[in-house]
Amino acid sequence: MTYAVLAVSGVALALLGGAVLTGLAFRRDRSIVRGRHLLAVAVTALVLIALTAIFDNLMIGAGLFHYASEHLLGFSIGLAPIEDFSYPLAGALLLPALWAALQRGSAQRRRDCAQLVLSSRPISWVNTAFPFGAAYLLVTREIDWVFVVGVLYFLIPYNFAMYGINDVFDYASDLANPRKGGIEGALLAPRLHRPTLWIAALTNVPFLILLGTAGGPAAWLALALSAFAVVAYSAPRLRFKERPFLDSVTSSFHFVSPAIVGLLLAGGHINGALVLLLSAFFLWGMAAHAFGAVQDIGPDREAGIHSIATAIGARATTRLALLLWIAAGALMLFTPWPGPLAAIIVVPYVVNCAPFWFVTDANSARTNRAWRRFIALNFFAGFLTTLLLILEWNRV
Repeated sequence: MTYAVLAVSGVALALLGGAVLTGLAFRRDRSIVRGRHLLAVAVTALVLIALTAIFDNLMIGAGLFHYASEHLLGFSIGLAPIEDFSYPLAGALLLPALWAALQRGSAQRRRDCAQLVLSSRPISWVNTAFPFGAAYLLVTREIDWVFVVGVLYFLIPYNFAMYGINDVFDYASDLANPRKGGIEGALLAPRLHRPTLWIAALTNVPFLILLGTAGGPAAWLALALSAFAVVAYSAPRLRFKERPFLDSVTSSFHFVSPAIVGLLLAGGHINGALVLLLSAFFLWGMAAHAFGAVQDIGPDREAGIHSIATAIGARATTRLALLLWIAAGALMLFTPWPGPLAAIIVVPYVVNCAPFWFVTDANSARTNRAWRRFIALNFFAGFLTTLLLILEWNRV
């Protein structure tokens, strides 16, 4: 698939969706001034296209990435290929129409849509899209349709399935969990459970099939295991999240598997250095899950849900998380340069977790303060990781 076909397909879908939603909004609310709405969409598109031209030229000029010339039409604005402007155009066509359609809908409909979006944990979307994109880009060193489709998949549909399925089958315990209802997870009303499962299936399957066409048996296996782990973590009967230790392993795989898929789809060879790096990432993910489970010991026990934290207690789980983070940093010391520099990334996590060395089951909810800082630390770690990737990019 050429980059042009992907761009045209995206714009066509956005145009179709935007037309349907705009028509719906106009029919619901006769007071909308159509000319003003369409003018606003046009101005938005022009501004986004201008910003894309500026920043794409800066990034391409700096050598951060380039496109495979055989997949391009050959037209460009400066250094930016014409296909790159399909994204701001698609966004301008679709998002204002979506906003207008929801704005004039019933209050209940708007709340339901907000809950569905919230259930995918938008603040964490980047945590799965980044590993795929970084792994794929470092191997291929160019942007193609697999990169775009993969990043989009692991950005939204993957997270919608992973967290949405969890919110559906954890509804009973979420009712007793004061953390639910914000950035730490939605409290999905029962009427949204069936739509959530359908949306998860309908948005994931096409992406999985499309990505599968770009790889061989190894990539198919990685995609299958990644999708299976998403379902198995929360779905009834399997419920890996209720199997102590397997819960942390599965949760960590949710974040490591996008990187493995990216490497395999890019045709990369997983050597010793990559095994060390992926192992460090895996330990980091296990630590994150285990420490996150500590704050939920009370609600989980009330709901009869087992986890690594309910099994071994708050104190042991917190200490295990600390050791896992330290081990992750230690593994990075044995990776090729500039990998050892990444060892310092675990330090803020250790500092954040260490004050709870003596936490008890009774006061385990206090660790939520550290968990909220953990969410912010992820963005700082992502910034440092990006700098290291740029260093590696320029070194090779």
